[in-house]
Amino acid sequence: MSSSLRRGVLAASAIAFSIASLAACGAGNDSQTLEIKPDNAAVHVGDIKLQNVVIITQPDLESTGPAVISATVFNSGSEPQTLESITVDGGKSAEIKPAKGKGELVVPAHGSVVIGGKNNASAVLTNSREAVKDGDAQKVTFTFSETGEVSLRAFVVPAESYFSSWGPSDIPTAAQSPSGSASPSASGSASPGGTESGSASPSNSASASASAAGH
Repeated sequence: MSSSLRRGVLAASAIAFSIASLAACGAGNDSQTLEIKPDNAAVHVGDIKLQNVVIITQPDLESTGPAVISATVFNSGSEPQTLESITVDGGKSAEIKPAKGKGELVVPAHGSVVIGGKNNASAVLTNSREAVKDGDAQKVTFTFSETGEVSLRAFVVPAESYFSSWGPSDIPTAAQSPSGSASPSASGSASPGGTESGSASPSNSASASASAAGH
């Protein structure tokens, strides 16, 4: 075999090995054929580390109900830190609630806090279509009492498949059908100030907050 041919074979082998390695990394150790847990955003600033940050919207594209932010927050420092705010690029701020009770969400020293999912803390965006769009990677800023601002880009995904158990607990139902059709008045004349009795109204409105135990 000529030297040029040997070089070509070696180059092809190296490319094939690289592709196989990348495919294995992307699939993960516990991936399934039809549902693969994606790699989500992570960042480390000072004592604070954020992992698996993702914005989860309503499964229905037409819904204007709330979205949630899911993340795991680690504090490697010797002092607890308060998560003061979470803001999505565009000025949309999340309503933050601890897993139990009311008040501030505190990340303990040498500890962690899970945001999103059943019985965990929650961060709710009251309208999922105002500042986020499915498929985008949008800037999210977490502000802590000591570390300050920690920013990264997080994927925006609907509450489907793997994310269904981490999505918003408040999912508006479809609008109910009209309770009856409008009937003509006995006098036969229409009142300018009257309203239609047969107009449809949603059975539930989107709540401005979500329970931390709704996942």
